[in-house]
Amino acid sequence: MTSRIGILFRGLSLVLALTLAGALWTPASRKVSAAASLEMTMTRTNSWEENGRTSAQYSISLENKGTSKINNWTITIPVPEGSEMGSGGGWNGVFKIKDSVLTITPVDYNKEIAAGAKISDIGFIISMKEDMDLAGTAEAVGASAETSETGKVTAASETDTQVTSETTAVVSGPTGIDVSAAPGGDDWLHTDGSRILDANGTEVWLTGLNWFGYNTGTNIFDGCWSCNMREALASIADHGFNLLRIPISAELVLSWKNGSYPDANYNRAENPELEGLTSLQIFDLAIATCKENGLKVMLDIHCAETDSMGHMKNLWYSDKISTEDYLDALAFLADRYKSDDTVIAFDLKNEPHGKPNEESAIWNDSDDLNNWKAVAEKAGNTVLDINPNVLIMIEGIEIYPKDIAANGDFSSTDSGDYYFNWWGGNLRGVRDYPIDFGSDAKNAQIVYSPHDYGPAVFMQPWFEGDFTYESLQKDCWNDNWLFIEKENIAPLLIGEWGGFMTEPNLAWMTCMRSLIAEYHLNHTFWCFNANSGDTGGMVKDDFKTWDQEKYEFVKEVLWQENGKFVGLDHVIPLGSSGIALSVLSGSVTTSPETAATSAPSPSSDTSAASDATAAASSGSGTAAAGTNSPTPAGTSGSEEKDGWIMWTAAAIFFTVAPSAIIGYLAGKKRNANTNNTDKGNKDTNDH
Repeated sequence: MTSRIGILFRGLSLVLALTLAGALWTPASRKVSAAASLEMTMTRTNSWEENGRTSAQYSISLENKGTSKINNWTITIPVPEGSEMGSGGGWNGVFKIKDSVLTITPVDYNKEIAAGAKISDIGFIISMKEDMDLAGTAEAVGASAETSETGKVTAASETDTQVTSETTAVVSGPTGIDVSAAPGGDDWLHTDGSRILDANGTEVWLTGLNWFGYNTGTNIFDGCWSCNMREALASIADHGFNLLRIPISAELVLSWKNGSYPDANYNRAENPELEGLTSLQIFDLAIATCKENGLKVMLDIHCAETDSMGHMKNLWYSDKISTEDYLDALAFLADRYKSDDTVIAFDLKNEPHGKPNEESAIWNDSDDLNNWKAVAEKAGNTVLDINPNVLIMIEGIEIYPKDIAANGDFSSTDSGDYYFNWWGGNLRGVRDYPIDFGSDAKNAQIVYSPHDYGPAVFMQPWFEGDFTYESLQKDCWNDNWLFIEKENIAPLLIGEWGGFMTEPNLAWMTCMRSLIAEYHLNHTFWCFNANSGDTGGMVKDDFKTWDQEKYEFVKEVLWQENGKFVGLDHVIPLGSSGIALSVLSGSVTTSPETAATSAPSPSSDTSAASDATAAASSGSGTAAAGTNSPTPAGTSGSEEKDGWIMWTAAAIFFTVAPSAIIGYLAGKKRNANTNNTDKGNKDTNDH
């Protein structure tokens, strides 16, 4: 009997050991079905020529198509010999070029990719001796599965779009100021002759800066791969710019309108407060951040389609985006921000242009589809019917007939029949066909906005020889747009000017600065971006370090009084050391006429921006997820199954083990009483 009990105990022990081993160790044959499968999409989002080399920007997304977590990954991309990446040229990864191969490995926070999860904000800028479309492969390394698969890039695809319902998110960021004292609706502006005035009738001076990215496919400001968005916006205000012109594509706005939110391409380590926000929520947060810093905003429909070269397209419509689509995009933005006087202006369309032998933008009294004058009137009314308080910036075209009587319909294809200027810079048509929105009140919101550049961008005829301040006025500026200011027709805002601080470009920049100072012209300098190939930027490649030489040059035409930068907000000072407009103009008492007609209807995305701003100001780092929470990162169905097995094994162990121990002790006591004489059971149990 004793022997039988001992054998029983040993048998139970073996069963328990095997059960626990099975729970703790899963053979490879069982893991193959849960293999990780890594799929990579690589998109070229921007490119430009600089110093005889091609610079290209790429965005990469990785998606785990398998059923188990990926613990690590590696991307390899063949690149042309001599390719280089500068400081700050890559984000959300570790980048190394060796033997004409770019290798990208993860940083700590994006090593793991849960089953079914996706990371979509890896990117880099590379400088190549010769232009080449890059492609590469991604491989899962150390996946939970015993096997891993390699996903190859097939081609540069369309910008990845995430269609989802928006959820409320709470984020943290740089400490903001209390903006609750700002009443809203007190900062709207209007015009009188060539002056822009606040509600008190005080003349103001708009002296701003451009920052692009929402037009290129980045779906956020370019450079947020290296810098913190909120800190950069605060820095712009701190440096005395009181207006930010934000280029954006109609296509992106229409995506937002339709509930689709293309992924924003930014560095998560630099911008942790953006985590969990859609690109529209991030845009709302950018507007709110500008408000915190006393920085006003002008929204610019820069191109019809999202494309880093979209501004090269002549018109506001394309095969993909119709004129009605373009108007819908403007209406969406006007409605969304109609109650927020942070957004004080709309630039209806960046640089309409085209040559005589192309489908070009024209300016006359026709109903032609490409008549920019007629479309600008329709677009301006679209915005003003929603918010009658915003300024409407209207750019020019490229060509204008020398003889209106003979060629007023722009039918001639002979270049000799036209006056030429920079794209968007030819406003000669204002003298013959001024913009008319249909009422004095609406027309009081008109500001004409030419663009002007120097010889570093293109060697125009007026740069030949030794040009001077006087010759530039005579040969270009006077007849193309300066007459609008001189004849007190309407205010001017030079929407883009700037360039490299080298001769002869610097000589032109000096002349333009003198013109701005002499006539107190409003302007937005081009640009903040380090990646503007034909002009350079206000900051270096890291998007944090300011080009001090260029800044000091432009600083002379930023609005300053008694050594203080002057903002356009009556309550919130401009940046860390500027002053509010009320210091010069006094406070403004708002009325229904100066406030927007109605507040935007509540939605989850607007509440997300509000929560984001509040959390950024308070320093909270909490993120509130939606009710339909996904499986936590690093958790998969196979892991849940393994956990179930372990708990089952534990239950068996703690149920069976006590019985085995009790039986063993009882048998030991019985054996002691019988003096171990019951040996025949061994044979019985062995057979």
